[in-house]
Amino acid sequence: MRKGQNPAKFVKEVARPQRITVAVLNYIPFLSGFYAEALDVLKVSLESLRVEAGLPFDLLIFDNGSCPEARDYLIAEKESGRIQTLILSEKNMGKGGAWNIMLAGAPGEIIAYADSDILYSSGWLARSVELLETFPRVGMVTARPFRTNPEFHSATREWAAQNATLEAGQFVSWETFWEFNRSLGQDEAENRKVYSETRDWKISLSLNDVVAYAGASHWQFVAYKATLAQFLPFEMDKPMGQVKQLDQRMNAAGYLRLMVSDPLVMNLSNTIDYVRGSPQKPLKTSRKSIFQRVINLLPVRKALLAIYDQIFKWYYS
Repeated sequence: MRKGQNPAKFVKEVARPQRITVAVLNYIPFLSGFYAEALDVLKVSLESLRVEAGLPFDLLIFDNGSCPEARDYLIAEKESGRIQTLILSEKNMGKGGAWNIMLAGAPGEIIAYADSDILYSSGWLARSVELLETFPRVGMVTARPFRTNPEFHSATREWAAQNATLEAGQFVSWETFWEFNRSLGQDEAENRKVYSETRDWKISLSLNDVVAYAGASHWQFVAYKATLAQFLPFEMDKPMGQVKQLDQRMNAAGYLRLMVSDPLVMNLSNTIDYVRGSPQKPLKTSRKSIFQRVINLLPVRKALLAIYDQIFKWYYS
């Protein structure tokens, strides 16, 4: 028989979530090798996210089976009130599995999704929401202009050609273009060729004096939760590499995929060297730089990455 009354019956009000949920997906399996600085990257990312947003939000983090050090840090952040919702998965569910939980369960009307290695600049969220609310039928907005596969934003260009001013050209500077692609470990000579042979698509709304670029990406975006719900669940049989399904399916459904005109987010990848300022420093000629050139030769790089991939599978599959 029940003893007394549940105190919850006498609670008159419950907390209401913010309109915007910032949802971050984190995965740090260990703190060595590729992931040696991953926890530092996460800390820098979350600090810049909180300081520079420009709009109120609740923070949701989904941890996809990380190491104890990463989980302990996130739990401490949750206990201090700096994370509103923390989901700890025992195992790595892959990005698709994590998305199914995060994007469906986020309490906000608007979801600002990001990987855990993003550095944010002032106003990144406010500027993204401005485009989301100004343009019609927006699927997703990324807070940085960069060049994406034109096949993934064909619907955006078709709409802009009929309803706005659409221009093609070299609107994004080489420095902004290379800053992002360099963070992905790409080759400068090849990127200069790509830069000269490709173009940006600028969309202007004269009545609102708002400018956007065609394109967006799954690694960081702002979207209405109701829109994202149309594309759930994601069935991905690999932890990575299949996430472009969201880009493709949104375009096929006719949704606009947009980017802000300024670089307000940056990919840190697996190091905080960018924050330290090292990208601006010229590399010195040394044994280390010669070694780096050797291991980045295509045959050597492929062989070493294949070995690394196999070791990773042995331990974490």
